[in-house]
Amino acid sequence: MSATHTPLTLYQKLYQQNTITKIDADHVLLYVDFHVLNEYTSPQAFSGLRAKGRRVWRPKSNLAIVDHVNSTRDLELSHMRDAQAAEQIRYLRKNCDEFGIELFDLVDPRRGIEHVAVPEQGMVRPGMVIVCGDSHTTTYGAFGALGFGIGTSDVEHALASQSLVYKPLKDFRVDVHGHLPQGVTAKDLVMNVIGIVGASGATGYAVEFCGSGISALSMESRMTICNMAMECGARAAIIAPDQTTIDYMRQKPRSPSEEILGDWRNYWGHHYTDADAEFDRSIGVDAAKIAPFVTWGTSPDQVVPITGRVPFPEQVENDQSHDAALRALAYMDLVPGTPIQQVTIDHAFIGSCTNSRIEDLRSAADVLRGRNVAPGVRAIVVPGSQSVKRQAEKEGLSSAFKAAGFEWRESGCSMCLAMNDDILPPGSRCASSTNRNFEGRQGRDARTHLMSPAMVAAAAIKGRLTDVRTLGSSA
Repeated sequence: MSATHTPLTLYQKLYQQNTITKIDADHVLLYVDFHVLNEYTSPQAFSGLRAKGRRVWRPKSNLAIVDHVNSTRDLELSHMRDAQAAEQIRYLRKNCDEFGIELFDLVDPRRGIEHVAVPEQGMVRPGMVIVCGDSHTTTYGAFGALGFGIGTSDVEHALASQSLVYKPLKDFRVDVHGHLPQGVTAKDLVMNVIGIVGASGATGYAVEFCGSGISALSMESRMTICNMAMECGARAAIIAPDQTTIDYMRQKPRSPSEEILGDWRNYWGHHYTDADAEFDRSIGVDAAKIAPFVTWGTSPDQVVPITGRVPFPEQVENDQSHDAALRALAYMDLVPGTPIQQVTIDHAFIGSCTNSRIEDLRSAADVLRGRNVAPGVRAIVVPGSQSVKRQAEKEGLSSAFKAAGFEWRESGCSMCLAMNDDILPPGSRCASSTNRNFEGRQGRDARTHLMSPAMVAAAAIKGRLTDVRTLGSSA
């Protein structure tokens, strides 16, 4: 008699193949293939190791990157105005030197935002479990890997043992069919999904994105989707690997050999959801019906199409309460019923681990060529890595940004969060390609509207939130 086949989702396959042992009914001990560290969430973990007299168990399975607190104006540490931030960077240097961990430091040509630099170096491959003290580690799910953010105590545990106590999640499928229309991007797709599911609707789930609409996307677009999926509460986001995945991995500095990539189905061909596997929850999305989206409130699920209006509190249909909608409207200083395209801005920001890759910069530069940033708008673009910066300069994208009136910066997290010297002044309003629009996220009392890089470029040109599809060619 043949063994009974148990159909599994891709997520179940990923965590089960890395399970060292079952701890109890709800938890397993999970082996971590790769651990990414930054200067902001690792200091206490290293201090904990020293206090307990422990070493890093497998240093070569860890990588540290400076990205959160550094300036994007100047790479010289001695020029940083924030003494505490400078000390965090120095402490990371000391820790990596003492514990034997590779560091992409400020002047390293490989440095950048961790979730941009790691994939472009070829360090992510299907089947891996990757953790980092940063919530947007879900980005690596675009490769058919299991990536998730961890807290400081878990950072210490991962350093000491290359493992974590882990509670398996439920399964959530988002089936995307059809293709995105012209002028609509993966950012719009995932913002639409977040609006449907709600800010906590996927809490306790691993979300698998699948369907013809996902298969048609580039790897950079898939990374955008997995990056932002956690904004609906998802602890993990996954897309099954395919030929697009393998083609992206080719010729990356640390990718597997061509022999392995050429025979990838033998290595990673089982990394897909079985046809008869069951999900705890599923939704379907028609990509062809999606328009460009922007946020109106202070949560990523408070979204409307760019053709829409600021909603009345009673019209909010996701898990945001009436009181939350009222608070968001007051903070954002918006009047319900106002056409969203009448909302003016004074800042525009392109960057973050969500939208600062070369394809993102190309899409924004295409909108900007032959045009100028509106009077009274300060516009900044921050490449996701030094590699992206060099490529953009080689292609002339940086010239297009600067000619239009954008500031061209070094790589880093920058204005995604008010943790460095790129901070919005109180009361300002920013069109931003970032992933969060929480109160104070980009600066105290600052107001953030999330959108795609091309939409940010359009808003910068017009000085207000604008449907990029109405601009026509810039040629």
